[in-house]
Amino acid sequence: MNLIVSTISQGLIWAVMAIGLFITFRILDFPDMTVEGSFPLGAVTTVMFIQSGMNPELAMLIAFIFGNLAGFATAFMYAKMHIPILLAGILTMTGLYSVNLRILGKANMSLTKPDNIFNQFGLDKLPTNFNGIFLGIILLAIITFLLTVFLNTEKGQAVIATGDNETMAASMGINTTVMKFIGLMVSNGIVALTGGLIAQQNGFADVNMGIGSIVIGLSAIIIGEVIYPDVPLSIRLITVIIGSIVYRLILMIVLQLGFNTNDLKLISAIILALCLALPSIRAEFFKVFRDGVKTK
Repeated sequence: MNLIVSTISQGLIWAVMAIGLFITFRILDFPDMTVEGSFPLGAVTTVMFIQSGMNPELAMLIAFIFGNLAGFATAFMYAKMHIPILLAGILTMTGLYSVNLRILGKANMSLTKPDNIFNQFGLDKLPTNFNGIFLGIILLAIITFLLTVFLNTEKGQAVIATGDNETMAASMGINTTVMKFIGLMVSNGIVALTGGLIAQQNGFADVNMGIGSIVIGLSAIIIGEVIYPDVPLSIRLITVIIGSIVYRLILMIVLQLGFNTNDLKLISAIILALCLALPSIRAEFFKVFRDGVKTK
């Protein structure tokens, strides 16, 4: 039972990052690799400031701002320097590795200070791992609500229009460059915030902890879409959360079957590949089924 509770807790926390990735991957239709640098950026920033005696909530706010700056760097290279978005993200991610080392002063650091977000507000009095579930639900509710409200504003609709059809959006008088900056900055800010959460939950920060994070986020998005296809945008944010929990449960089952933990990233990649292929496989299956019915 404790294993399931821990898995759900991890799924809810990682769902925060998946929602951040959803902004670029689905709304703006950008393959943004910046997240693999902004995630550890948020982690090392949060741990470093908490270790220096700062309030955990303020440390996470600074991590969010640093993530905004990472998104700004990628947006600037893409929109102003005309570097392809994939390459711009890789350049930012690569540069952030050195930035993270500068902030932390070494490759990794343990969080020795007793105060962190998981034992604030009486969360430490909850049963084991329930603090992560409670905190994850609260954060996801706030982020989902704010993002839904924003996307229903004029500015939010402009961001959606930019992702759907940039040429048409520009012809309607939308400043698509500004929309790209907004999307990439908010996305990487949320990702960095998740990095700070994971660092506090794990009790350490590592400059390499962002490797494979994009696969985790994409898996949550794709699994959610496979389970609940063709739903409104506001509901799709909830499906991302469900997808993140299901993804963690799948990993838990796989590991319980005796697979080596060293194969975790390989397993994650295989799960994502299967989920990406599933809609095509399902469509092909129904096509064959319909053809078979017609011949009868």
